[in-house]
Amino acid sequence: MLKWLKYASTLFVVFALAACGSGASDGGGDSAGEESGENSAERTEETIQLTVGATAVPHAEILEHVKPILAEQGVELEIKTFQDYVLPNKNLVEGELDANYFQHIPWMESSNEENGWNIVDVVGVHIEPLGAYSDKYESIEEIPDGATVAVTNASGEQDRFVRLLEANGLITLSEGEGDKTLQDIVENPKNLQFEQVENAMLPRVLPDVDLAIINTNYALEADLNPVEDALFIEGKDSPYVNVLAINEGDEDKPGIQELADALTSDDVRQFMEEKYDGAVVPAFE
Repeated sequence: MLKWLKYASTLFVVFALAACGSGASDGGGDSAGEESGENSAERTEETIQLTVGATAVPHAEILEHVKPILAEQGVELEIKTFQDYVLPNKNLVEGELDANYFQHIPWMESSNEENGWNIVDVVGVHIEPLGAYSDKYESIEEIPDGATVAVTNASGEQDRFVRLLEANGLITLSEGEGDKTLQDIVENPKNLQFEQVENAMLPRVLPDVDLAIINTNYALEADLNPVEDALFIEGKDSPYVNVLAINEGDEDKPGIQELADALTSDDVRQFMEEKYDGAVVPAFE
């Protein structure tokens, strides 16, 4: 009887230990799984996905420069490059982009008015001075009577290029406030003939015209240096600041403020000054 009791006690202890070990193992496994799941969820929440539309030069280049800076802050930046000035806003409004960086405020306001959009600017980043280029002449004085001048067909850009032409003595505009267009030219002493084409086409038609008024981003893509190659160019006080833009109401969207801060940092200022040598001018303090 004593032997049997000792045997039964031993079996009880063995089963009890096995049960405890099994429970500890199962419980530990569940706990580890929950903890692993929580850590995974935290990592997902920490990584912010941000898709931004931009024209290739200089906007996409500047965004590429800040990409690793944002990554350190948990913002994963996807850059979509566009060749025109219409789709970046259209895609933004349709929700395919979180923000875009390619346009100045007059263009943004004109796009809003024409399409009923509510796009707003977050921060001004840089100015791209508009320039006049020629493959045939080296000064304003050489431009002949009846010269053909290629300009953009975008209505939101007319005020800008006619004022540049007036500032350099080629035309005179009507008096009064408000945006000016080609129809507001009251004096045209050289009898300039204007040919309106798409913005992206301006560098391509340069060999076929006497003068072309080209935005800096397209000039840079065509290997034209605005500082060295333009006959004349806007001053650094140009009001046409290129902005980071979003849909109204997205001001607090995760990642937007981090992107705005990165684009207006001292690091980006130095990058612009060194890479573009005056062709792209920082617009922030």
